[in-house]
Amino acid sequence: MPADHPRPNDEQPPKNMLDYDFRTGSRMSILALVLAGVLVAGFFYVNAERRYKSNKLAATTREEMSRPPPVDVVTAKPSPLAKRLVLPGETAAWHDSKIYARVNGYVKKWLVDIGDRVSDGQVLALIETPELDAQLQAARAKLSAADAEVNVKQAKDDFAKSTYERWRGSPEGVVSEQERESKKAAAIAAESELIAAKAQVTLDKADVDRLTSLTEFKQVKAPFGGTIVERDIDIGDLVTAGSGSGMSALFRVAQNRPMRVFVNVPQSAADDLLTDAPEADIAIGSDAGPHYEGKVSRTSRAINPRSRTLRVEVDIPNADSRLVPGMYVEARFSLKNAIGVQIPAAALSFRPSPQVAVVDNGNVVEFRDVKIGVDDGNVVQIESGLKEGDRVALNLSSQIVSGMKVEAHDLDASPREDKGS
Repeated sequence: MPADHPRPNDEQPPKNMLDYDFRTGSRMSILALVLAGVLVAGFFYVNAERRYKSNKLAATTREEMSRPPPVDVVTAKPSPLAKRLVLPGETAAWHDSKIYARVNGYVKKWLVDIGDRVSDGQVLALIETPELDAQLQAARAKLSAADAEVNVKQAKDDFAKSTYERWRGSPEGVVSEQERESKKAAAIAAESELIAAKAQVTLDKADVDRLTSLTEFKQVKAPFGGTIVERDIDIGDLVTAGSGSGMSALFRVAQNRPMRVFVNVPQSAADDLLTDAPEADIAIGSDAGPHYEGKVSRTSRAINPRSRTLRVEVDIPNADSRLVPGMYVEARFSLKNAIGVQIPAAALSFRPSPQVAVVDNGNVVEFRDVKIGVDDGNVVQIESGLKEGDRVALNLSSQIVSGMKVEAHDLDASPREDKGS
């Protein structure tokens, strides 16, 4: 290859290519500077925004801390003339009796089952009594023998009396005095034997009557009208007379009309029920359930020393037989209320005695000791320490002390009043 021609690797790039590379580098540099400027500006903006918000939050916090703490207040209202007392109760049958066998024997047949309504004197079951039947037959035979013995003794007595009358009327010297006395003694003996024979007849007749009356118990009868609650016998069961330990009842009968409801009243309300017989509303389940009107008919007139409660009995007609023994019910009494005021239970605090925080017209808190009358969980009646119209604070924080000023929010004010204030 000639020396004056350059080699291909030594060739120079075109001029337009060098211009293009220069312009591209300049643009990239400018873009990098612009991006760096945006990042720096964004950093300063975000930092300034954060500092502004932090200062604003600190100022708001200082303002809130400098303001009095907000509290909700309500006005103490007069207690109603009647107070409602709701207590749990339990239903019980008017009569509830277990029926036992009065004779020994075997169950021949039972005629009623659980849930059946029976009337007074209705036959519930039949009992076979072979031993009793044999005893009654023997007693009747013994009575017949005793009656025959009375006839024999009567004949002897008649003969002895007539003989003695003849000997007693005989002239002196015809019969000896000894013979006369002998006939007299025979007459007296015959009369005594007759009396003894009649007494034996009476005893035998009493035995027959006793066994006859026992045979009436071969039919097990209901002592009163009611419902069969339990049946514990079956055909062929051996039953024994009596109701001692180890003896099982044949039936259990309950009379549910009328019905009793037993309620244990706390000692705090016992005086109201002892001095008055208020009406009672008996509810089954919720308020939507059936309700029955009753009245306190009797009380135990004594406080149970263990539970400090008064036993109260409410009578209910239960005409529809909806109530059955052993049901849980709610007994609601309307009692006369003592003069006082009532406040929400949330207004009470214990430090350590019961207190309420009264807020005056200047929104300054004052703690007062109070005496609680009746507490139904939501509303508390105050007997002393508070008067009608006092404003009391609700759900007060433990950091608020007496003499501190607060920002009162009156919950009793109507929305229209709040809007205009």
